[in-house]
Amino acid sequence: MSIRSAWLLALAAATVAPVAAQQFVYPAKGQSPEQQKKDEAACYTWAVEQSKYDPAKPPPQQQAAKPPTTATGTTPGAGVRGAVVGGAVGAIGGEAGAGAAAGAVVARSHSRRENAAASQQAQQQQQAGNQQQQAAFNKARAACLEGRGYSVK
Repeated sequence: MSIRSAWLLALAAATVAPVAAQQFVYPAKGQSPEQQKKDEAACYTWAVEQSKYDPAKPPPQQQAAKPPTTATGTTPGAGVRGAVVGGAVGAIGGEAGAGAAAGAVVARSHSRRENAAASQQAQQQQQAGNQQQQAAFNKARAACLEGRGYSVK
């Protein structure tokens, strides 16, 4: 999967998640609109206490601890290691210099891909954690409202 595709997928998930999290509350026992507002506010507060998550104040996106990289985004030493391997392989065919250069390019490219994948994985894990917290909040809020005589869907 390309990085662009991954970002588009993450963006789509971020825009769909709030829609999926929407709950509908019906006053099943004829509660007045004023009473429903009071009950919803009380249940919101209770759900925040229970789930330790407030949808109005989601935790900020944290940057994953990035591994040390060079200005080109590669892990330090990746090009040197690739050059050593490429030089050894090139020496067998009599082209040690060309092999070293090719090895360095391949190693740097591989290093950039690994660093980008690690960053993307950390971001996806954080999004999954936020979705789990949102689900816990929704469940707690629904339990509270249902206990007060509302139908929640």
